[in-house]
Amino acid sequence: MIDHLSFYATDYLASKAFYAAVLEPLGYGLGQELTATWDPEFPGRRMCAFGPPGKSIFWIIEVKTPATPRHLAFTARDRAAVDSFHRAALKAGAKDNGAPGERPHYHPHYYGAFVLDPDGNNIEAVNHGPP
Repeated sequence: MIDHLSFYATDYLASKAFYAAVLEPLGYGLGQELTATWDPEFPGRRMCAFGPPGKSIFWIIEVKTPATPRHLAFTARDRAAVDSFHRAALKAGAKDNGAPGERPHYHPHYYGAFVLDPDGNNIEAVNHGPP
């Protein structure tokens, strides 16, 4: 359903490094990076996109003022990838917002982990398969 989406970062370099670290265990990498010279209000605005090879899906866009925090869940291929995501996020400076584990109130096989990114967004990795 979703082709791509954007999150906003007040510290672009910190957010870029954070997402490079936490998305790697999920199999996603930095796909492209550019500067938005077309914006007269912010002509040096930096942005980058992450995703599987050849597809820019998740964009980080530099902003001058903080945006309202959001929630985003990334698909993990298995529970081990959820665990690796969580470890990488904590190592990259994230605040824990829910250790890896089952969340049966969503459905019987829901396994996820939650962290807060540098801008306070609630980021999750989730796997829906059986153990």
